[in-house]
Amino acid sequence: MFLEQGIKPENKFWKYLLGSVFIISASFIGQIPITAAVFYKTFIDHTAFPTANEGVMKMFESNTTLFLVMISFVFAFAGIYFVVKYIHHQTLLSVTTSRSKVDWKRIWFSFFLWSFFSLLSFLFVYLRSPEHFVLQFKLVPFLILAFLGCILIPIQTSTEEYVFRGYLMQGFANLAQNRWFPLLMTSLIFGSMHWTNPEVEKMGSIIMIYYIGTGLFLGVITLMDEGMELALGFHAANNLVGALLVTSDWTVFQTNSIFKDLSEPSAGIDVILPVVVIYPILLFIFSKKYGWTNWKEKLTGKISNVELNA
Repeated sequence: MFLEQGIKPENKFWKYLLGSVFIISASFIGQIPITAAVFYKTFIDHTAFPTANEGVMKMFESNTTLFLVMISFVFAFAGIYFVVKYIHHQTLLSVTTSRSKVDWKRIWFSFFLWSFFSLLSFLFVYLRSPEHFVLQFKLVPFLILAFLGCILIPIQTSTEEYVFRGYLMQGFANLAQNRWFPLLMTSLIFGSMHWTNPEVEKMGSIIMIYYIGTGLFLGVITLMDEGMELALGFHAANNLVGALLVTSDWTVFQTNSIFKDLSEPSAGIDVILPVVVIYPILLFIFSKKYGWTNWKEKLTGKISNVELNA
């Protein structure tokens, strides 16, 4: 069982707190290149050092920014590997899946399924209001974006999944000895990590329903499927398709995507729709394909002594 793979007498919760600090520190080390680049550019251009994250994001060409920002996730992923192996004495596979090896078919199925939903939803929005979008496709910058994105964005999304749906999910299971607490806590923390995104400032706190709801959805499919493969595929598709397809001036990243959204952001049905309609449809598809049963026990049940001693 996925959660039980991390539950050992020596895996005290303080180790997860220590490991989290180590992973965050590794991420900060990975931010040294972009910090150095900002210092260098302000020195060369004789400009003031930006005081807000938004200023940093707009200092460089978007592909350069993407590369510099994503380096921190490479370091963070290395931190996860170190913490899992040397602090918890587990394998990376044990915080990935309960299967004997990673099921790449699951990852690709989830990736292409959500890519299809994402393209379909964009097509619906575009056909409804084409005046809100402008074609900004430029071959060379887009190809560079596609190359960098296909390598770095899956590293970014996988790092987030390993932290929340893998490492911390098992950590909170160690603490609470049940399944509902890890699911709830990782969803809330995952959502709160997006609180500083510019989308929140533009749309208001209601968008946190989407972020926390997405974290909850990813946690549910991880617990029901006894592994992170579906979450890994979904998250990679969500960020990669978004980066390649459409950008705007008010998102975290401005990319050399195919389209640019010119509309003013507003929190409407599009914030609630994925959580209350689309995600349940995906859960139904996954449950039928992989034969999920016993939902209540897998999502809210206790971790029994029998399981702990197995």
